[in-house]
Amino acid sequence: MDTLISRAVTDLKNARNAAALTGAGISIESGIPPFRGAGGLWERFDPMEIAHIDAFVADPALVWRVLVRELKEVIDRALPNDGHKGLARLERMGILKTVITQNVDGLHQAAGSTDVIEFHGTFAWQRCTECDARVPTRDVDASVLPPRCSCGGILRPDAVLFGEMIPPEALRRSQEVAARCDVMLVIGTSGVVQPAASMPIIARQSGARVIEINPEPTPLTAGVSSYLIRGGAGEVMNRIVAGLENPG
Repeated sequence: MDTLISRAVTDLKNARNAAALTGAGISIESGIPPFRGAGGLWERFDPMEIAHIDAFVADPALVWRVLVRELKEVIDRALPNDGHKGLARLERMGILKTVITQNVDGLHQAAGSTDVIEFHGTFAWQRCTECDARVPTRDVDASVLPPRCSCGGILRPDAVLFGEMIPPEALRRSQEVAARCDVMLVIGTSGVVQPAASMPIIARQSGARVIEINPEPTPLTAGVSSYLIRGGAGEVMNRIVAGLENPG
């Protein structure tokens, strides 16, 4: 791993416009379970029954009780880990310009990243279905379901539910960032959820180095990533940041 860490340090040191794409794997160390895979929410629940826009329209209280309240309790307790902090540090060093995240937990912003494209929206905020007002999820009283806005409208996650489109501006900006970056860090993503998984492909086709950080290979590893650093996001990012801050 030492050789690959050194390679990543060199690539980032020479980068003029680095970006990152993050998935559920970067937030596992913060205690947020993934949606997919072993231990994921979709192992326990059918997403079509509790995370589809039609399910919310038909029975918002059910969606709140099963999905949103559980996620609210987890997100309310979660704190940024060294993976999130490492990316924020790279931004402060002037290396990393933008984070594209598939996550809905708001932890990149909490860590200090300022340009975060929330590809799938966020569960850290709720939005009124009537007046479009936004309320921090941690401030929502979930004792009566579904909770309502002060205007009387039902609150819903400001996130993309199944059956909904990716926000056009998030998709447009992500594609633009991917096409312009010269290094892309791909951290904790399975590389299978589209269209987010196409961002590293766009970056690589545009000439960028794609540095993948994941415990195991993904569909991106063989044909898209320039190289894979196997390990947890926090540990790997700590070593990369240390290499940049303490050269030699």
